[in-house]
Amino acid sequence: MRKTLTILFQILILSFPAKTFAQAGTELSIDEKINAVVEPIATTVANVIFYSVPINNEIAIPVVLVWLLLGAVVFTLYMNFINVRGFRLGLDLILGVYDNPKYQKGEVSHFQALTAALSGTVGLGNIAGVAVAITLGGPGATFWMIIAGLLGMSSKFVECALGVKYRNINPDGSVSGGPMYYLSKGLAEKGQVKLGKVLSVFFAIMCIGGSLGGGNMFQINQAYKQFIVATGGEYSFAYESAWLFGLVMAVLVAIVIIGGIKSIARVTDKLVPFMFFIYASAALFIIFVHWRDIPAAFLLIFSGAFSPEAISGGVIGVMIQGFKRAAFSNEAGIGSASIAHSAVRTDEPITEGLVALLEPFIDTVLICTMTALVIIITGFYNEQGVDGVALTSSAFESVISWFPYLLSLAVILFAFSTMIAWSYYGLKAWTYLFGETKVANLTYKFIFCVFLVFGATMNLDSVIYFSDAMIFSMSFPNIMGLYLLGADVKSDLNQFLARVKSGEIRRFK
Repeated sequence: MRKTLTILFQILILSFPAKTFAQAGTELSIDEKINAVVEPIATTVANVIFYSVPINNEIAIPVVLVWLLLGAVVFTLYMNFINVRGFRLGLDLILGVYDNPKYQKGEVSHFQALTAALSGTVGLGNIAGVAVAITLGGPGATFWMIIAGLLGMSSKFVECALGVKYRNINPDGSVSGGPMYYLSKGLAEKGQVKLGKVLSVFFAIMCIGGSLGGGNMFQINQAYKQFIVATGGEYSFAYESAWLFGLVMAVLVAIVIIGGIKSIARVTDKLVPFMFFIYASAALFIIFVHWRDIPAAFLLIFSGAFSPEAISGGVIGVMIQGFKRAAFSNEAGIGSASIAHSAVRTDEPITEGLVALLEPFIDTVLICTMTALVIIITGFYNEQGVDGVALTSSAFESVISWFPYLLSLAVILFAFSTMIAWSYYGLKAWTYLFGETKVANLTYKFIFCVFLVFGATMNLDSVIYFSDAMIFSMSFPNIMGLYLLGADVKSDLNQFLARVKSGEIRRFK
């Protein structure tokens, strides 16, 4: 299998583009050949997934964003604002207050499941994505990112509770779960066998694409660009050697992911808190230095969110940018995080839903807002000709001169943690389709590492188009399933909360 894939890779990259452009008398580098193959595909896929309904001559609303936002609003109301009333209980669960030490089914603790899932969401979307949103939508996009994050907590609760409820415990003790399983098994219980199968297979295919796009290529792409900036730009020893950077990262990722979710969790439960501390400390320091500008920054955020003169299509345009970046960052409604949460050691599915609802709060309300405040209070939201991670880097550098070096480390760590998490998501989707075999397992991991080399060489636009398209497409089958299974989750939630109140569910700490 590996030999076959290697041959196909060589034919695809070296032969096809070379023949195509040799006819035009053009010599292309390896990086350009890879981009020439992937970019047209990425653009075509994005145009299909992000079909938009025109509002006026300036803006159009992507249907997928309406789908995600509507789901978040519905689940917030239907679950009686579980994003608010379940917050404290979620914190207690992370601290192990209700953990039964005798329960063994599952592979990781509540905290490890949270960090594994966070490692898939807390990444370059928080750094580069926020900068993109503010560049296109102005400071007001921050407000809508926060709103989307708060509402998304409810979607995350439902999907992760279902992930545990319908997971498979394999003979070797490993766990397979996520939308593929609750769509097929949950809907089968309701007599919708064919619908459940169609939705689960579609989700699995899109999840594999998402793992190779947003969870892989986007991460390595931005990590490489920041690495080049920190090591001398055009004079960097790695300049125009993106494929080599991708190859090195592929080896490092492979070392971790071969061990499965337990190996991933052992890395993320240390790496995620460390990353958060580094990045948050720098952001809070800059905010503190500019403390006098904080009121003005929040005024810009609020006024920009509702100003009809806001850039990029007025209020609706700003909302779209905010919601789009928030959804890409925290993935609420996408269904991906439930794959990691399914591996938790618990016999109470609702507990993991309560733990999971904290993710959008940490990811979007805290980290994305800190990034936005730094960009706004330093005045870089008006910067022209700079976007993505470079804009965030410039904003931090204006106060901390050596920050690009620290950001390079943070970006690479963020990218690394996101890649290992998404490798697990894609793997579980892959084995759902092709079986829980060693051959299927190793085949997917090899493909994932190959795509790291692809992603490092592509330009920002093609990577973002492909990443967004694959990840957002997962929301269509996922949210449909959440609607159909939501009543069961609400019933389980009410029973669980009643048992907590009566003391039937014991506190162990």
